[in-house]
Amino acid sequence: MKTIAVIGGGITGVTTAYALAKRGFATTLLEQHRYAAMETSFANGGQLSASNAEVWNHRSTMLKGLKWMFRRDAPLLVNPKPSWHKLSWFAEFAAAIPHYRRNTVETARLAIAAREHLFAWAEAEGIDFDVKREGILHIYRDKAGFDHAATVSRMLAAGGLARRAVTPSDMRAIEPTLAGDYYGGFFTESDATGDIHKFTTGLAAAARRNGVDCRYGMRIGALRSDGRQAHVTVGDGERTQTETYDGVVICAGTASRALAASLGDRVNIYPVKGYSITVNLNDAASQAAAPSVSLLDDATKLVTSRLGTDRFRVAGTAEFNGFNRDIRDDRIRPLIDSVHQCFPGVNTRSVIPWAGLRPMMPTMLPRVGRGKSPCVFYNTGHGHLGWTLSAVTADMIGDLMQRSLDFPTH
Repeated sequence: MKTIAVIGGGITGVTTAYALAKRGFATTLLEQHRYAAMETSFANGGQLSASNAEVWNHRSTMLKGLKWMFRRDAPLLVNPKPSWHKLSWFAEFAAAIPHYRRNTVETARLAIAAREHLFAWAEAEGIDFDVKREGILHIYRDKAGFDHAATVSRMLAAGGLARRAVTPSDMRAIEPTLAGDYYGGFFTESDATGDIHKFTTGLAAAARRNGVDCRYGMRIGALRSDGRQAHVTVGDGERTQTETYDGVVICAGTASRALAASLGDRVNIYPVKGYSITVNLNDAASQAAAPSVSLLDDATKLVTSRLGTDRFRVAGTAEFNGFNRDIRDDRIRPLIDSVHQCFPGVNTRSVIPWAGLRPMMPTMLPRVGRGKSPCVFYNTGHGHLGWTLSAVTADMIGDLMQRSLDFPTH
């Protein structure tokens, strides 16, 4: 059997390890934390959202970033302090603007394909992750936002996704708890929501049942390849050892850039911080006032998801501030305010704040493929759509490795 090391125990690492094990590879999952899904896969917005496939490489995004640079509660916040990493990332981001339509269509296509794998895996393995397959409603307060969404809908349709325009009265029929005045919306019935942490930990347990050696609390000390095999130096805080594998897959989120550099590859991931709050719905009135249908407010870039009976997740914003993981009150406050505005009957006495670093490529497309060395592979850089895309990119990397390492199919 071919031996493979998967580095990273978030959603992409766990889905990759599972996909490889199902193909018959002897797979080892290496994760620095004591458990799976403890960083960016811990408390995201909860959406499995093909309807959010529009890439950010648009001139309007650059203009908003400049306009909001000194507004601390802005949906998109860029720390003006320069760094070579940040400057090179934004240069490549701008260079990808001409490919905005093509990349949006491709992302939609991938997101639709990913659903099939993810739901099939959850059913096969009996994973409970508070899934709700009730669609996602995009809401717009003005004609300009609505008209742009209509253009995006045509791109999504080219990728195979159907979503329909809805009136304000339609929106309230879809989600009766929604308060406020709106110009209109777009509803994608095929989208879904769920708890990424519960799914990832459930799939990690399934991967172990399928033969994956899940090794937690393991830090990568060094990584090299001689072209035929990969040599991984790992340590658990007490001892360090170097292990040899027939192949390695980098699924390490924001750490992927440094690991790639040690192998002679350039993977220009930037850590884009996002925030979330989990509102504990501790009384019957709050449970009745919280929405069941997931929402995306395009103006504020906030998403909502109902997680079971007694939890409500609100997430969003994008902060370009390096590897800073601080949870800032001025970034959390707009999330709480949005609950008061849109769902005034929800009690926000019990709110758990969280922040995570999205591993984002400047093209907004994940890096899925081989490195310079024949035995090095990457499945990383999924940005804000890590959960949405992870199942299909795991399947893609599994197929590629099967072909590349001359491994027989089952």
